[in-house]
Amino acid sequence: MTPSPYDAPPDHRPQREPLGRPVRRRTLLRLGALGGTGLALGPLAACAGPTGAPGPGTLTLGLNRSLVSLDNKLNQFDAAVTVQRAVRQALTSIGPGMRVQPVLADRFAMTGPTVWSVRLREGVRYSDGSPVTVEDVATALEMYGKVNGSFLLGLFPELPTVEKTGERTFELHTERPVPVLDRLMANIHITPAAANRPEELQSGVGSGPYKVIEANSGAGEYTLARNPRYWGRPARVDTVRVRFVPEESSRVIALRSGELDVVDTLTPDSAEQLTGLPGVTVEETSGVRICQLFYNFRKRHDHPLADARVRRALTYAIDGEALVKDVLTGSAEAAEGVVPLALEGAVRTGAYTYDPGKAKAQLKRLGAEGLRIRVIWESGEFAADSSVMEAVADMFRDIGVRASLLQFEPGGDILKWRQGRGGDWDVIGNGFPGTTGQALTSLQGMYGGTPERERTRDTYMGYVIPDIQRRLEDAATETDAAARDRKLAAAQHAVWNTWPSLWAFAPKTLLARRERVHDLGLLQLNSYDLSAVRLEG
Repeated sequence: MTPSPYDAPPDHRPQREPLGRPVRRRTLLRLGALGGTGLALGPLAACAGPTGAPGPGTLTLGLNRSLVSLDNKLNQFDAAVTVQRAVRQALTSIGPGMRVQPVLADRFAMTGPTVWSVRLREGVRYSDGSPVTVEDVATALEMYGKVNGSFLLGLFPELPTVEKTGERTFELHTERPVPVLDRLMANIHITPAAANRPEELQSGVGSGPYKVIEANSGAGEYTLARNPRYWGRPARVDTVRVRFVPEESSRVIALRSGELDVVDTLTPDSAEQLTGLPGVTVEETSGVRICQLFYNFRKRHDHPLADARVRRALTYAIDGEALVKDVLTGSAEAAEGVVPLALEGAVRTGAYTYDPGKAKAQLKRLGAEGLRIRVIWESGEFAADSSVMEAVADMFRDIGVRASLLQFEPGGDILKWRQGRGGDWDVIGNGFPGTTGQALTSLQGMYGGTPERERTRDTYMGYVIPDIQRRLEDAATETDAAARDRKLAAAQHAVWNTWPSLWAFAPKTLLARRERVHDLGLLQLNSYDLSAVRLEG
C-alpha cells in the first residue's frame, strides 16, 4: 500500500517503498555515490538489458530511462531526443554552439513581426517513400496543441498557424511576435497527417535517417535500421539497438564487457571507474538541464505549502553543498537561478542557504511545525536520484518534518501524478531540459502557466501565477533583444521570489562509449546526431 503523505512512523524517519530501512544523513552522505551506482548488484543477465556483444555493424545504446515511445509529444528526456530524432524530424534542430540548423526546412526566416516564411527542402520523404507536405506540418502543430500533459506545449507563448503559399512553402503566423519560433519548432516532429493523433504515437513512419524494424515500448527496447530512402546523408551504421538498463552498475559492466557501446547519464563515480580503461572513452560537457525538487502548486489556498514563506523556510533544511559533494560527487552545481546559467538570457537570482535552525524557527513562527511531506520522483530522473531523496528526507527529519518517499518505475503513472490526476504529493524530483538553448523558452515552459492551461493540466506542476505569466509573455513577445533581456532578467528575479523549488541543481553531462564508436558529437542538450556516428572494429 502506498504510504499516505500525512502518515509517518512515530520516530519521524522517512518512509518509502521498497527501499527498506532508511539511513541517517551522515551515513548516507558518506555512501551516497556508491548507492548511486549499486556496485553490489548482480550481473546484467539478471536485469533488463542486452545479452551478447553487438555485431560489427550494430550500435547498441544503454539508456537509463525507459523510452516508451519514439514520439516526443509527452516523452522527451535527454537521451530520448537522440533516438527520437533519428526516426522523426523537425523543421529545424539545435546543433553545436546551441545554434539553429535547418532540417526539413531549407528556409526559415522572420519576414514580419508575427510572420515566418518557411520552405520545405525539395525531395524530403518518409521511410515509406511518401513526401513530407505542408499539410503534415499543419497537422503536427494541431496534434501537439491538443495533447494533454505535454511540457513542450508550455514552451510556446502561442502555437503558430500555418498558411500554405505553395507546394513546398508556407507561412507561420502568430498573434504576437515570437522571436525564437525557429528554435521552438525544433521540438515539433513531423509525421504523415493521416497517421497523426493527439497522443503519443506508438507506431508510424518518419523522415529520419533510421526506420523502426522492431519495437517493444513496454520494455523500452527498439531496433532501428538505416533508412534506404533517406533524403539526406545516409546513416553510417547499419543497425541501432536501443535497450533500457535501469541499474547504473549494470550499464557500466555491460559497457566494459562490450555488450553496450554507449551509456548515458553517468555519475562521476562510474565515470571514474571507466576512465582510463582500455577500449572505453568518457565524454563530458556542461549541461542546460535543471533538476529540481519542485513544489506542488496545486495545493488548496489554506495549505502551508501554498505560502511562499513556508516554501522558503523549508529550503533552509537542505544542505546543498553536501548533496553536491558527497551524493552527486561533484557531478552538478547548485542552482543560482531559476534556469541553468548556461542558457542564453539566464541571470543569477540567488542561492540556496543551509540553516536548519532558521528553518525550524521560521516554520514555528509561521505555524507550520510538524509538516508531513510526500516526495515523489521517477527512477532515473537524474543520477543518484534515490540517494538524493533519502538524504533530503533525512534532512527534513532534522528539522522535525516528517517525510515519505514514493518512487515510480519508468513507464509508470508519474505523468498522472504530475498532472494532479494520480494522487496528492508535496515535492517532486523533476528535470527540465533547455531544448532551445534560450532561457526564455525554459522559463515559459515552467513558469508561464495560465488558468486555461491548468484546466487541461498542461501547466508545470500547477504553477500559475498571473503576474509571472504576464512578465514572461511580455518578454517573449519583445522584438528588441536588449529590452527583452532586461524584461527577462526582472521576470527571473520575480520567479525566484515565489520559491518554486525546495532545492535545484544543474547536472553535468557525462557519457561513456566504446572506442569503436566514432564521431559522437555530444551536445550541451545531452544528445547527439545518431546518423553521424560510425563504428570501427
